[in-house]
Amino acid sequence: MTSTAAATATTADQLLLERVRTALASDNSEPTPARVAAVLRQEGRLLGDTAVLGVVDALRREIAGAGPLDPLLAEPGVTDVLVHGPREVWIDKGRGLERAAVTLDDDGAVRRLAQRLAAAAGRRLDDSTPYVDARLPNGSRLHAVLSPISANGTCISLRVPARRTFTLDELIQAGSIPTNGARLLRRMIQARLAFLISGGTGTGKTTLLSAMLSLVPPAERIVLVEDSAELDPNHPHVVHLEARPPNVEGAGEITLRTLVRQALRMRPDRLVVGEVRGAEVVDLLAALNTGHEGGCGTLHANSAAEVPARLEALGVAAGLDRAAVHSQLAAAVDAVIHVLRARDGRRRIAEFCVFTRSTDGLVVAQEALRFDRSGNVHEGPGMDRLSELLARREDT
Repeated sequence: MTSTAAATATTADQLLLERVRTALASDNSEPTPARVAAVLRQEGRLLGDTAVLGVVDALRREIAGAGPLDPLLAEPGVTDVLVHGPREVWIDKGRGLERAAVTLDDDGAVRRLAQRLAAAAGRRLDDSTPYVDARLPNGSRLHAVLSPISANGTCISLRVPARRTFTLDELIQAGSIPTNGARLLRRMIQARLAFLISGGTGTGKTTLLSAMLSLVPPAERIVLVEDSAELDPNHPHVVHLEARPPNVEGAGEITLRTLVRQALRMRPDRLVVGEVRGAEVVDLLAALNTGHEGGCGTLHANSAAEVPARLEALGVAAGLDRAAVHSQLAAAVDAVIHVLRARDGRRRIAEFCVFTRSTDGLVVAQEALRFDRSGNVHEGPGMDRLSELLARREDT
């Protein structure tokens, strides 16, 4: 079939699908095989059972799922599905962005898909609220922006949750963690060090944290506080607390800060904030300074050296003065693990750092170990401090 003939056939199929959709909507019918076959007969089209079931499947995906994006979301290894207008659909399978062989009819179709997904998450998406950030019932994270806010058409970003929790051994085999780095991670968990995992978007912070939390002794209780549930450690005693955005009337919001305070009353052996991004940093630092050892979380930062400044900005915005933030930080957090994503798409640990105070009283990140692209390890001036912390905690 020539490209022109194929395009004509595709257009005809889309028009037929639209007519069936309109007919079902007119009498509020479900897209059952029998009803779809009846509508097709009315349209003068006699299709075999396989073709009828194909139409039924397409209609059901549009009603209850992500429509033409469903096959991409189900594809093994896909972590992100990105729609930038009707003709640009991209996926990420861990090797960087790849163009997907999927298109939508027009921007109106993208807009309708975004609005249906938002409605499935209980959120509003229209001209008065032209963007949404929510979690779908299947666990995927949805972000959408309507045109004309998005100048090139409606944009949809879907972050696909991990289908399972990876072990440290599997991350070693994937090249994400050097063997000696894994030994250090295990020691940090056993010694109950308080730590943060820093890195950019899509660098594997959540994957690494889930793997580390899976090493927590089974007799301990882990309380997870997240904006959107993503952590899924393989552990017998995990309590999940998830923040809630305001409803369409602007009421009912439950913030991370509120959940951190509630978590402290739930006898946590390990308090975990999935992503430190706001005023909850005040309560987390306070908790780690008052006997809650082994707490941890993730933080967006370009490097470990930037983590103190990032936490300072969050703490000052929440009402602490600069000196108080650094004083709390110096006593609360023992180490930072920084992860990055290489140009080939591979996610890996880049360095371990510890916090020390400079002569002006401010906290700085001091490199303990650094791993180059080949996995070779380089010790830094902070290694003695990290070894001391581990030895002291392991002896208690």
